[in-house]
Parts: sequence; C-alpha cells; structure tokens
Amino acid sequence: MTPFDRPPVGMNLARTSKVVAQAFDAAMAEAGGTLPVWLTLLSVKSKELANQRELAGMIGIQGATLTHHLNAMEAQGLLTRRRDPENRRVHQVALTESGEALFEKLRLAAVAFDKRLRAGIPDDRLVEFAEMLAMLRANAGGI
Repeated sequence: MTPFDRPPVGMNLARTSKVVAQAFDAAMAEAGGTLPVWLTLLSVKSKELANQRELAGMIGIQGATLTHHLNAMEAQGLLTRRRDPENRRVHQVALTESGEALFEKLRLAAVAFDKRLRAGIPDDRLVEFAEMLAMLRANAGGI
C-alpha cells in the first residue's frame, strides 16, 4: 500500500473539520445564535469579567472583528461593556440577563451536538482520538 492509496491525513482532517463546523453552525443557528456569538458568550461566562483584548485572544480573532461582534451583541442587549476603572483604555465585558438566557440555550444546543457527534464511539476511542488530534496539532506546528 502506498501513501497515495488513501487520502492524505491533512486533506481528510480538513474535509471532516469543514463538515463538522458546518453542522455545528447549523445547530447554533437553530438555537438562535452563531459560532462567534457562542464563543463570545462562552468566553465571557467562563471569566466573570473579561476585557476585550483577552476575549479576542480566547476566541482566536482579531480585536477589530471582536469589536464588530460586541457592538452587535450589545445592541441586541446580550452584553454590556464598561471602561475598566483601573485602565480607561480597557473595556470589561459582562453578560446581561438576555445574554445569560441565550448562553443557556446555546449551551444546551452545543451539548446536544456533542452528544450526537460522539454517538456510537466508545470513551476509550474518544480519548485516543483526542490524543491523536493533539499529536497532529503538534506535528503541524501548533500548540
């Protein structure tokens, strides 16, 4: 068997990633959100107050892109931003009651999606898969 008898790992992983990401996006949309909204709500919720710079880093996007998302989410009443009294250049971000409600709705959708994705896969195989993904990230030069 030669390496060309099956798709390269990277190509297979990229195709799978795209399909899973699209399905997750659809699950978030069905629950009334988007991936950026979910990641923002999750990041803010996981830290009581996060500043915008930290938040962008946690989500993996640029500050300007985050500002666009935060402006929209603030206009929708999902979060508030206020200047940090210790450093006026920094905004602190917090969820509103509506943001908390959407977070819970999206959390349930994410948990259901994860359950669907794991269906029929034994726990020991999932552990092995997580280890394999970590090795692939390391081999690709990621963390």
